[in-house]
Amino acid sequence: MELEDSEPPFLKTYKALFGDMVEEERTKRVHENMFSVDEYELPLVDLSGLSLGNFDREDCKKAIADAASRWGFFQVVNHGISTDILARMKLEQVKLFKQPFYKKANENVFNLAKNCYSWGSPTATSLMQFSWSEAFHFPLTNMKGLREFTSFSSPIEEYARLVFDLAQNISETLAEHLGCKSTTFFVENCKPSSCYLRMNRYPQCPISSKVFGFVPHTDSDFLTILYQDHIGGLQLMRDGEWISVKPTPDALIINIGDLFQAWCNGVYKSIEHRVVTNPEVERLSVAYFFCPSYDTLIKSYSEKHSIYKEFTFEEYRQQVQEDVKHTGSKIGLRRDSFEYGLGNPKSEEGVMQL
Repeated sequence: MELEDSEPPFLKTYKALFGDMVEEERTKRVHENMFSVDEYELPLVDLSGLSLGNFDREDCKKAIADAASRWGFFQVVNHGISTDILARMKLEQVKLFKQPFYKKANENVFNLAKNCYSWGSPTATSLMQFSWSEAFHFPLTNMKGLREFTSFSSPIEEYARLVFDLAQNISETLAEHLGCKSTTFFVENCKPSSCYLRMNRYPQCPISSKVFGFVPHTDSDFLTILYQDHIGGLQLMRDGEWISVKPTPDALIINIGDLFQAWCNGVYKSIEHRVVTNPEVERLSVAYFFCPSYDTLIKSYSEKHSIYKEFTFEEYRQQVQEDVKHTGSKIGLRRDSFEYGLGNPKSEEGVMQL
């Protein structure tokens, strides 16, 4: 199978958007990359502390909560998911993306759910709204279409089972740190059947200094757990400036989503982030979205005054999709904040993750 057969036709399909940018990049001696930012290491938490004595366990819990409130992003090691599972999952991910493009784009070939496979940004009217990436995004209850790849389902299902337990554990730890009388909210409302997994591929990009791999956004779930390769490309907003995240071997990245920020009344932060492309190599990642059922009511855990209006997860998803459709941007929690008011949302760059 030839590699070019598997590549999405970005340049051909979006020629009007890119213009002569590719040729201009080729002829430039110096490339001005608007994505060149300082690289930082995220806070690193060793989760083995959760299974040790009281003193070590409390230190570990505090480290998780501090990172969630100060950064909104952190990385974990000794998370209970073996390198063997991660390696096998990556091999199957590569196999999936190397399928011919016409097969990936044809929902009937793999019998996938509608819009399971995506690439580029069909609604983009400017480069700032365009994502140079392709992805398979599916609920974990709907993997029947991938049975053609018999080895694919095994590492994915094993990974999904373990990462769900990890998400529950971290969520309960964060709730406990807030002093919640009961931490059963996530057990009752977040089930494996309501969670999603998205496999991402960011192909090498001839205009990587000008186009996003994935546009700036916040995640719309409770937690996202990310497994990424060593290439790098994840950037996040920190103190009003973009920073680049240095990859750590065998670590998983955890980030707070919009729902958690609303539920905890803003204590833990859902941070804007983006992905940049590489001109020479592709980047692969797998994102697990820890979500509640659609009818789950999202409101402050505290009986005190909430800074966000109450909403269901389904209402939030629908509103974000409508905002992106009509404005090209995700308004997100700002729409539901008493601080800004429903009728006067501040706009922000981004698209719906889920």
